Amino acid sequence: MQPSLLVVEDDETIRETIREALELEGFSVQACGNGRDALQMLQRAPDGQQFSLVVLDLMLPGLGGLDVCRQLRQHSNQTPILVVSARDTETDRVLGLEVGADDYLVKPFGMRELVARCRALLRRSSSQTSRAKVLEHANLCIYQDECRVTRDGVEVNLSPKEYRLLELFMQNPRRVWSRDQLLEQLWGIDYIGDSKTVDVHIRWLREKLEESPSAPVHLITVRGFGYRFG
Repeated sequence: MQPSLLVVEDDETIRETIREALELEGFSVQACGNGRDALQMLQRAPDGQQFSLVVLDLMLPGLGGLDVCRQLRQHSNQTPILVVSARDTETDRVLGLEVGADDYLVKPFGMRELVARCRALLRRSSSQTSRAKVLEHANLCIYQDECRVTRDGVEVNLSPKEYRLLELFMQNPRRVWSRDQLLEQLWGIDYIGDSKTVDVHIRWLREKLEESPSAPVHLITVRGFGYRFG
């Protein structure tokens, strides 16, 4: 399957030039001209996996490219990001990388270099994804390709929502998640039901995964903040 790329660039001429160059190289390309549209397109698909790579300009109307990077990473979206910008100081490049970009290309640039950098990022991402097919912690193991969980080598029957919740925790060990953050990640920003559904799913997971659900060692309550794994 050909990689799907998102190009975010407010200059229509540059945007279409990049789109055409990437499509000629066999990529599937979608494009938009501002940060808010980019976030909506990236969040539309389950787990933010619609795109293999984002080519992102920094100088965008409204929501800037740096803010797009921050929001994606804050929501654990790890889609590779190639920043393209006319800002060419070392400080600009370092800032872009620190807020979540994976590479930084200064304008003006040649299309051959752009394509080469895209391919390099996609190779790196593919390698990392391959290594992350199995998540392990203590006596728990997630086989991501199979959407399967084992405890002490014995398969555990989880609902899709329980599985996604455990996968999110195991991908982010020791990170504390608030109830609202978990709702947004797994139920979506438009969810209007009872927020305590998170607590219910945590309890169900503990009953299936913990030796003693009342004294959990995997799914820990951090009083006043939320939950963490490990």
